[in-house]
Amino acid sequence: MQTTFPRLLLNHAAQRPGETAMREKEYGIWQALSWADLAVLVEQLACGLHQAGLRRDEHMIVIGANRPRLYATMLAVQSLGAVPIPLYQDAAAPECVFPINNADVRFAFAEDQEQVDKLLEIREQCPQLSNIYFDDPRGLRNYDEPGLMAVDDLLAAGKTFAAQHQEFLPSEVSRIKPDDVAAMFFTSGTTGNPKGVVHTHNSLLNRAKAGADFDKLTHSEEVLAYLPPAWIGQNIFSYAQWLACGYVVNCPESAATVTIDLKEVGPTYYFAPPRVFEGLLTSVMIRMEDAGTLKRNMFQFFMGVAKRVGPTLMDGKSVPLSDRVLYTLGNFMVYGPLRNNLGMSRVRVAYTAGEAIGPDLFSFYRSIGINLKQLYGSTETAVFVCLQPDNEARADTVGVPCSGVEIKVADNGEILVKSPGLLKGYFKNPEATAEVLTPDGWYHTSDAGFLDAHGHLKIIDRVKDVGRIKGGANDGAMFAPKYVENKLKFFPHIKEVVAYGDGREKVCVMINIDVDAVGNWAERRNLPYAGYTDLAQKPEVYQLVKECVEKVNADLSVDTLLAGSQVSRFLVLHKELDADDGELTRTNKVRRGFIAEKYDVLVDALYGGKTSQFIETQVKFEDGRTGSISATLKIEDAKTFTPVKAAA
Repeated sequence: MQTTFPRLLLNHAAQRPGETAMREKEYGIWQALSWADLAVLVEQLACGLHQAGLRRDEHMIVIGANRPRLYATMLAVQSLGAVPIPLYQDAAAPECVFPINNADVRFAFAEDQEQVDKLLEIREQCPQLSNIYFDDPRGLRNYDEPGLMAVDDLLAAGKTFAAQHQEFLPSEVSRIKPDDVAAMFFTSGTTGNPKGVVHTHNSLLNRAKAGADFDKLTHSEEVLAYLPPAWIGQNIFSYAQWLACGYVVNCPESAATVTIDLKEVGPTYYFAPPRVFEGLLTSVMIRMEDAGTLKRNMFQFFMGVAKRVGPTLMDGKSVPLSDRVLYTLGNFMVYGPLRNNLGMSRVRVAYTAGEAIGPDLFSFYRSIGINLKQLYGSTETAVFVCLQPDNEARADTVGVPCSGVEIKVADNGEILVKSPGLLKGYFKNPEATAEVLTPDGWYHTSDAGFLDAHGHLKIIDRVKDVGRIKGGANDGAMFAPKYVENKLKFFPHIKEVVAYGDGREKVCVMINIDVDAVGNWAERRNLPYAGYTDLAQKPEVYQLVKECVEKVNADLSVDTLLAGSQVSRFLVLHKELDADDGELTRTNKVRRGFIAEKYDVLVDALYGGKTSQFIETQVKFEDGRTGSISATLKIEDAKTFTPVKAAA
């Protein structure tokens, strides 16, 4: 049945008014907001915004962390037939200019002083931005800017209007149709300006319902909303599915308290991109390295058992009785406490998406009893295209097409999708829309892949990134950079990797170490260092990284398809890749082409046979200042292995 976001809110408030809709942690205490209270909050915000002049089909940006008032503002905007646009809270001020001007935005919700300052900084470039509403008043007492107003004052005005016009909100909500525009999400903009992806109430809610039905989600689920609301993945899980199912969304106190809040909430439904799972695993490995010999040996023994039989048990298959007994003992002594420490004791379904997850990382979580699965989708498809059934989760596929989805593979290997969740189009960009949407309704994903014999979709890489080795012993071999990068990122000491090799005779990579993991490793070896740049160039660190690279090469040598993608040379970068420096997108995806241009001297050195290269790089600090980091980087050769021929 087709519906809209505001209508779902009013239904929940009428049917289960006293049940908890959201919780927010403030000053260390969880505070609950019922569906009835949320409906009142939305009504007052909608009335206040209507009085202020927000009209049907207008756009309003919301920028901040997950907060009940941010979600309520989005619902209030939708209740008026207007369109909310969430922006990334960590975006630099100049990054907000294009979305605001492109969508002709007059109204903005800003969480706190940081976001207000950002909007005031660009106001001259966005002269139509007339009304800015802030939620947290700290630091804003003496601000005297036209159109700047506390959300509390907006609520007070809306409360008075609502009391005098009790039928206003129900009347406005009844006018909204499922095919009306519900929200707009700006893509990361890896090349050129970001594009506004336009979605309707139906496209978002149809996919939210398909995902909920697939995993049998109910109103009793608990979700932790800790990723940026501007990312459609977070928006689907903690907004669209929240309203479709009526479960509880929990908002952590801050980014710094997420791991603590995760343990306190104990979510039953969990969602994170691979980098979060990588970070959690790294923290576990750091703690185990610091543990005593007995505890470390016990951990290693039972993790060996888990790796051998855990995924098989998760898939509901039988294992020998001796292994089952060992796994049960391991669950009591290691896996259970580990799940509890990760905050995943109650997780019934966990998903990872956003980019490919390394197979070893994926298997680790499933081996300790966490039902981690992969899904496939994008901003343009409202996330849910393919999902993995509970007993068919595999590291090398992203699942089967979910309800309503059709998939076909083009001659060049590109995956095409037809789904009720497809975007309406790119805002004010018919040319870009025509490039991705065919007249008969197929969406070009730009991903290369195929459907295997079991009907599961397997993603190789982005179509434009899949290449071939040219020349040398591996001439003509397939090169998939993302696959190589993910295998290296499984190691806790490696945080980020950028791989090159298309059109070249060998594969070379640039690596970011994980400063926490490697710093801990160095301290235990009494290895002094003066910061990231110094630590990254230590000979001992290079040897550590080299061992990781060569283990990956050994794994790749037995991969029939990608044996030619073994890494021949590598270097460790002198700085961490950063979205503020343009090297990553706001969703932390590597901008491989940009990095190749920015560090062309390093790429040339890798392929030119040099053993070291000096580089100086400009960096941007959090307070807006710029500086530079320079270093002479060592370049190392890595051992490669003769490809292992598959048995006949």
